[in-house]
Amino acid sequence: MSVIPFDQREGYIWFNGQIVPWADAKLHVLTHGLHYGSSVFEGERAYGGVIFKSTEHSQRFHRSAEILDFKIPYSVAEIDAAKAEIIARNGLVNCYVRPVAWRGSEMMAVAAQHSKIHVAIAVWEWPSMFDVAQKMRGIRLDIAEWRRPDPRTAPHDAKAAGLYMIATLSKHAAERKGYADALMLDWQGRVAECTGANVLFTKGGVIHTPTADCFLDGITRRTVIDLAKRRGIEVVERRIMPDELASFEECFIVGTAAEVSPVSEIGPYRFTPGAISRQLIEDYTAEVNPKAKAA
Repeated sequence: MSVIPFDQREGYIWFNGQIVPWADAKLHVLTHGLHYGSSVFEGERAYGGVIFKSTEHSQRFHRSAEILDFKIPYSVAEIDAAKAEIIARNGLVNCYVRPVAWRGSEMMAVAAQHSKIHVAIAVWEWPSMFDVAQKMRGIRLDIAEWRRPDPRTAPHDAKAAGLYMIATLSKHAAERKGYADALMLDWQGRVAECTGANVLFTKGGVIHTPTADCFLDGITRRTVIDLAKRRGIEVVERRIMPDELASFEECFIVGTAAEVSPVSEIGPYRFTPGAISRQLIEDYTAEVNPKAKAA
């Protein structure tokens, strides 16, 4: 698949309070965030020109930075406004939104208390991954060798760039085997999440999902849980062991990029996308659509 490299695209990026041509949004090779992972980001989507839960994402953006011991130099309201501004400047309606903040190049060592904090926001077209018919076939997941770390060893509550290193390794290994993604276990061997999405299962009309105690409690995850409860579907958040996977009927992953995507297999385990998956795909689509919400 031919993809235009992201540094060669057309358009504009919001960069430290200014809108600059896409090609001019650059940083130095000795940037602390590049060498030491001192960077946080958000993944958001705009539907019909409106970012879904924009303020909630901006608030998490701030919290992630605080967990990494730095402060975003723009308020939540300013970040919300900047996101809307850069979407309009690029003439987009349905798009992906990527705010990112990082420590700059003033200091090049583990300690970097006096490095400037930079913030950028980029937006680009990224259609929904699958239509309902395609989604209902289900995607295939591998089981990753890498595990989510003990929460005492990594700031799992932050959407921190460094935490995605093992996710990239796991996704690459899965794709080389022909899978779409990988399910990651936690440091104790329990089911955790996928490389960039949370995972939920169904059994007997009840949704079961891992407790978010060592991975990010996703905004989409919380949205889908709320949608299920509105339908009267019981949701149980608990520890899930891999040998339980054989007992589940449906499986689906949720996230900004994945939205709600059913799963047909995880390694040796098989699932049949069914009524709950379809209902939540439809409910989520309606929830993120600003016209549907207004009606």
